Amino acid sequence: MSSLHKLKVRSKQTKQVSFDRGELRVLLNEYSRRVAAGEWRDYAIDHGRDRAVFSVFRHTAEHPLYSIEKLPENGSKGGRYGLLRGPVRLRQDASLANILGAIERRPRLISIG
Repeated sequence: MSSLHKLKVRSKQTKQVSFDRGELRVLLNEYSRRVAAGEWRDYAIDHGRDRAVFSVFRHTAEHPLYSIEKLPENGSKGGRYGLLRGPVRLRQDASLANILGAIERRPRLISIG
């Protein structure tokens, strides 16, 4: 005869964390400005259950120069976004603009003449 099998019901807790369209627009605008300035050359996006990460690289074969992570809304204590340089957390904030503002700009040589 036939048997009855119940399918798993996916809860909201198993949903992946991801960047929305507005966040990606802000991140990619900053990335394009930095590429034009010669500071960054590559990026990577990673999505998972516990965070989404946008990493930028100076050279493709190296470790990320900076990683901007988005944490789940209910699981974050100090903010929804984090800025990491390697394993070191530089900043955590609720605003993506504040996180991007914390990224150091390389000094430029100004010629006097």
